[in-house]
Amino acid sequence: MPRPDLTPSPALVAQSAVQRLPRLALLLFCAAYVLPGLFGRDPWRNADITAFGYMASLAQGHSPWWAPSLGGLPGDAALLPYWIGAAAIRLLGPWLDAATAARLPFALLLVLALVMTWYSSYHLARTEAARPLPFAFGGEADPVDYARAIADGALLALMATLGLLQLGHETTPELAQLACVATWLYALAASPFRPVRAPLAALLALPALAASGAPSIAMALGLAGTLTSLRSQQAHARRMAAACAAATVLAAGTASLLGAWHLRLDPPDAADDLYGLLRQLLWFTWPTLPLAAWTVWRWRRQWRRRHVSVPLGMAAIALLASTAMGGVDRALMLALPALAVLTAFALPTLQRSTGAAIDWFSVFFFSLAAIAIWVVYLSLHTGVPAQPAANVAKLAPGFEPAFSGLSLLLALAGSAAWVALVVWRTGRNRHPLWKSMVLPASGVALGWLLLMTLWLPLLDYARSERPLVQRVAPHLPRGAAHCVAMPGAPLARIAAIEQLGGYTVDAVAPPERTRCSHLLRQEPRSGAAPAPAGWELVARIRRPTERSELTAIYRRRPAG
Repeated sequence: MPRPDLTPSPALVAQSAVQRLPRLALLLFCAAYVLPGLFGRDPWRNADITAFGYMASLAQGHSPWWAPSLGGLPGDAALLPYWIGAAAIRLLGPWLDAATAARLPFALLLVLALVMTWYSSYHLARTEAARPLPFAFGGEADPVDYARAIADGALLALMATLGLLQLGHETTPELAQLACVATWLYALAASPFRPVRAPLAALLALPALAASGAPSIAMALGLAGTLTSLRSQQAHARRMAAACAAATVLAAGTASLLGAWHLRLDPPDAADDLYGLLRQLLWFTWPTLPLAAWTVWRWRRQWRRRHVSVPLGMAAIALLASTAMGGVDRALMLALPALAVLTAFALPTLQRSTGAAIDWFSVFFFSLAAIAIWVVYLSLHTGVPAQPAANVAKLAPGFEPAFSGLSLLLALAGSAAWVALVVWRTGRNRHPLWKSMVLPASGVALGWLLLMTLWLPLLDYARSERPLVQRVAPHLPRGAAHCVAMPGAPLARIAAIEQLGGYTVDAVAPPERTRCSHLLRQEPRSGAAPAPAGWELVARIRRPTERSELTAIYRRRPAG
């Protein structure tokens, strides 16, 4: 059996297949993916509004910077993302509303994750084992052009991943964790070529990951990176082991200093749980997981080489962490940069029929999704066809459509670009390596653009807590002498009442001990719950899109 380090590469790539994706087109892809939804909306339920509540609480001085809280309830240990959001609110507060100000640095973190994934793939593709085989009579791909084409494919693959679409546009600690993991991936990938930048990236990535609420994953990544560097055949990569070990120690110290050590283990214990985890894994990582698996198979004789072992080890750690936590999708998100890199190395080995299947699936799926979005939009604004508007009125009672000329123009431009791209892709342009990822990535970007333009008022109405706050406000007095008791309430609801309503909330003291004049309590819609002792019912409010619960408002009963 041949040694893995001497086995020829399975990639046969001609120079014509490594055409560079035009930089303007790549930038437009990224802009269409990152910018929609950045402005003009509230934080959404549940994690989004909760994280924003902690950030705003710090920025407004309602809680100390070392102990963010909501309604008196302490937050988790993800201090660094909360500090970033709070600092942005303070810095940009004079020009932007708090939610948009907090969202801007997290959009930059998403950009950082995209950039680090590109450079990780680029450097891994430049290693000797990852290069395509030379042709007998020349004409094989230039190594640098090949690396760029692989990197373009990895970036498109990451944007095409369904699981990143919503979570990547939230203002949550997990997005900071994603940027840290992508930076760590870059540090390991670039170590043979960037002897200064790579160790610096490592020393920043793991402590920041620990300070963002994932110290256990930081430890696992640090140990894996140290072992990978020690067994490397390249001197610069072996010297990276010291930086990896130092980064691991710094991450442990950071977690201890911030009190960030906590385990949230909830492993599956039944076949149904395993089936649910598998189903979530497949849709969340689509289309990268099957292509990453194909990479592992086609490059199986080189699995110990850096371009396979580095992303494979990182993806395995994130997948195991998600499984140990009961299939938490926010932990699964940390596997996406590594899966995107593995997907890129599948592209040189794909058969033409496989690429065609990906293209046609993307054309049909995303075209139908875009048509559905447009049909609902036309129904809401013109009444034709009538049924979609009737369905919206039933699911979101009280919603009033709002027309925006700018949103319509952006949606039309995005749809026209999609049609032009489909025409180009289904023509005779079959050479570039990254061609199979263009339609999935652009289809995801198109869907997000249409949702964040044509459907943004509807989605904001359905997913924001503002409609509930507006219904509750007439029954709650304002002023420094009044506060709202919310013991046992979800953190997202507490954050909404505090930040969208501007009320002081006490979520710690029970109803009989709180000093607040009013009480909010979640109650089942099926039956009225008795009023707490000493309180009288004022009203029961239903969030417009909530079906199972009511929000009951109580007023303290006058003494005597």
